[in-house]
Amino acid sequence: MKFSKKNQINEIFIFFLFSHLFIWVAIPTFSNNNLPLDVIEAIVWSDGWPLGWEKHPPLSSWFPGLFFKIFGNQDWVYYLLSQLFVVTSFIVVWKFSLEFFENKIQSLISVLLLEGIFFYNFTTPEFNVNVCQLPFWSLTVFYCWRGIKNNDNYSWLLFGLFAGLGILSKYLFIYLLITIDVFFIYLIIKKKFKFNCLISVVTFFLILTPHIIWLSENDFITFTYALSRTGIDELNYLDHLLYPSIFLGKQIGIILPFLLIFLFAISKYKFNFNLKDKKLLFLLTINLIPIFLMFLTSLILGVKIRTMWMTPFYLFSGVLIVYIFKTKNTISKLKYFFTIFVIFFLLSPITYFYISITQTDKRTDYPGKIIAKTVEEEWKKNFTNQIGLVGGSMWQGGNLYYNLKSKPKWDNILDSKKIIKFKSDKDGFVLIGDVNILSEICKGTFFEVKKEGICMIGVKR
Repeated sequence: MKFSKKNQINEIFIFFLFSHLFIWVAIPTFSNNNLPLDVIEAIVWSDGWPLGWEKHPPLSSWFPGLFFKIFGNQDWVYYLLSQLFVVTSFIVVWKFSLEFFENKIQSLISVLLLEGIFFYNFTTPEFNVNVCQLPFWSLTVFYCWRGIKNNDNYSWLLFGLFAGLGILSKYLFIYLLITIDVFFIYLIIKKKFKFNCLISVVTFFLILTPHIIWLSENDFITFTYALSRTGIDELNYLDHLLYPSIFLGKQIGIILPFLLIFLFAISKYKFNFNLKDKKLLFLLTINLIPIFLMFLTSLILGVKIRTMWMTPFYLFSGVLIVYIFKTKNTISKLKYFFTIFVIFFLLSPITYFYISITQTDKRTDYPGKIIAKTVEEEWKKNFTNQIGLVGGSMWQGGNLYYNLKSKPKWDNILDSKKIIKFKSDKDGFVLIGDVNILSEICKGTFFEVKKEGICMIGVKR
């Protein structure tokens, strides 16, 4: 397969982006009955544009919240939001790769290879903190390299900006920043470090300061949650060996399809591994050190590393492997490469669709819309005012918050089997939860729908 024009490669890349976006918006839209848990949670927590919440820093809730304000409860919009983040990261990786390759085919391959990693397809319909990191991770690396290469204030300021936004997406972003500091230490040793990069600190802390203030006012609650997710409170000595071993095994499994696709992109090759090559050292640093740091975390603390935490860590793996094996003959088997690429490109959404249709006990099968519609119908029969507040768990109450037309507030106000007294001539109150509990304590109108208990309090007709 030959490309006669560079524009033809650009067209293939653009076609790939739109194909990826269309497929991964359409598939979950038609196969899922309900939004995933993390999306519902993010929309609920976005109310009031908080500077943080108990699980995460604020950015991963702001974007779904913004879309909710504009588009309301249209599920496809949130699948689109997620894919916009994924596609944006692909574009940045593409732009980054052009700094390393003279041949645009190599840049194309370095991005297409990412379809062999399930973080960038199968798991992306659920917009969450991991997906939210993707564009900021790629942009931070891109402008860091631009700053190192050009030493211009514009690049360093953007580096600090996107690094700050990355931290506001998920604290795990700090592993990338530590990695970049390692490369800076190398530059200092080689006496090639440019101190005007410190200007990036200005935009970095300018972005982070409001959240830091919020953290101090809320007893650093998100750090407590993050530690609880590692299982650090349930450790024994064997965990220091068990969890790191599991972590390495999972990383091998994650990268295998990626490597299989790459094997079809090379025929004759020469192993290009010159440690005096600054480009190669930078690629090795940003790709390998973050993973190594996660391994060390698991080894030293004896904590489990959840697979999805690694989502942004492999964004530049395609650039690295193509750079290492690049020769004049590197991409000589393009026909075979594109064949295997298309197989993996289609296999992932087909698998997702099949699982979504055949398994009926997933979060995305929750009848949130049916419950909300029934609640609205029963409310109109019994009360004259509107629903202004919903209570219940983040999942149950959150689905009502998302689906009810009156756009109520949400609060988890079912506590110790007691209902908070709610009196208002303007706003009504709906509580959703366990059927048995609510049937005993409900002081208003009670009914059951889809195995959920509903308690309604409002101005009677």
